[in-house]
Amino acid sequence: MVHSSTPLSLYSIPVAWFVALYPTSLKRFLIQKTAGFDNLDPRKPVRSLADKAVDPAIIAKASRMDAAHMNGNEGFPLWVAGVLAANIAGVDQRALNVASLLYIILRNLYNFIYINQSKPYHGTARTLVWVTSVAVPMYLLFAAAVKLEHQGHP
Repeated sequence: MVHSSTPLSLYSIPVAWFVALYPTSLKRFLIQKTAGFDNLDPRKPVRSLADKAVDPAIIAKASRMDAAHMNGNEGFPLWVAGVLAANIAGVDQRALNVASLLYIILRNLYNFIYINQSKPYHGTARTLVWVTSVAVPMYLLFAAAVKLEHQGHP
């Protein structure tokens, strides 16, 4: 049984990395299914699919998968910094566990919305989820700073 004192936040780091990675894996499968994947040039731009007369909706979805992956890569260092700082400072494990679970849920929701969006309000929802997901590691960084300040560290 997992208790609120179990340090799960460090496990969230590889999970967050996977969550950032899986949209590009989905993109690869989509390209393989529609146009054939070229493993000699696995990072070939999505726009090159237009040369193979692929449905524009598929190209758009592959592009969104690529963008979701890049966004996950951009946010990953902030997450790692927040988790490590909070652990080093001794932030309450329950707070770390809740933040970790919330971050993973939000990043999965972000990917889902980004990949499947088709209406303008989906973009707004995606942005709100992104802002909330960024607030989680920022909370951990500030909680770590406050904890260290109260412990008398500069």
